[in-house]
Amino acid sequence: MSNLALACTLVFVAVTVFLSIKQKLGLGKDIVIGTVRTAVQLLFIGYVLHYIFGTRNPIFIVLIILSMIGVAAWNAGSRAKQIRGLRLRIAIALACTEGLTMALLLGLSIIEPTPRYIIPISGIIIGSSMVVAGIYLNQMKRELEASRGEVETLLALGASAKQAIRGSVKRSVRSSMIPTIDSMKTVGLVQLPGMMTGMIVAGADPIEAVRYQMLIMFVLSSSAAITAMLLSRISYRLWFTNDLRLIPSIGAQR
Repeated sequence: MSNLALACTLVFVAVTVFLSIKQKLGLGKDIVIGTVRTAVQLLFIGYVLHYIFGTRNPIFIVLIILSMIGVAAWNAGSRAKQIRGLRLRIAIALACTEGLTMALLLGLSIIEPTPRYIIPISGIIIGSSMVVAGIYLNQMKRELEASRGEVETLLALGASAKQAIRGSVKRSVRSSMIPTIDSMKTVGLVQLPGMMTGMIVAGADPIEAVRYQMLIMFVLSSSAAITAMLLSRISYRLWFTNDLRLIPSIGAQR
């Protein structure tokens, strides 16, 4: 794509800003900031990846993956930022998901052990897992606020924190996985995913592009399950105070 063609894509941003102003949505400033950040961040990571692909130094691969996990955990943790220690748990869940998934991909020789494969696929895994974690936390807040009486009754009857919150956790895990499962049901019929589309636009054979997209979809289904279930197991106690009471005003947290 030429620089002129890239510059012309700003017309889509202009349309978005125009509609926001016309409808008085008050999103003009956020759209402009988002556009600038998108351009700066993508250009930055583009140059970084260009350098890493050239050096093939494993230390740089580890550093960039750790950076992805840190940013993803911080962003997902903002869904319930008043809960102490939550972002650390999210980072642990994302790191375990990334480590296990990548170990299988490399151990089974599904992908080549090079930065060109490891970094982009790691970004897809971590990014998708971040969304799953965010959905899980949002759903947990709604569940616990709606079933506060039930949970507190179970605690009063002698149930442990894990037993009292089990139903809410199960429903939240299920809700966090539904978008990934739904996308698997409609991929190729309703949407042509980004990786597949990008490869086809770049000139790859459509069948080869489909194979890689199948790999990504299967990996995302696994990573969604691992992230949601692991996060639920290592973070459920954070929703309670030290004396086993639900944290007050969960639904009011932002």
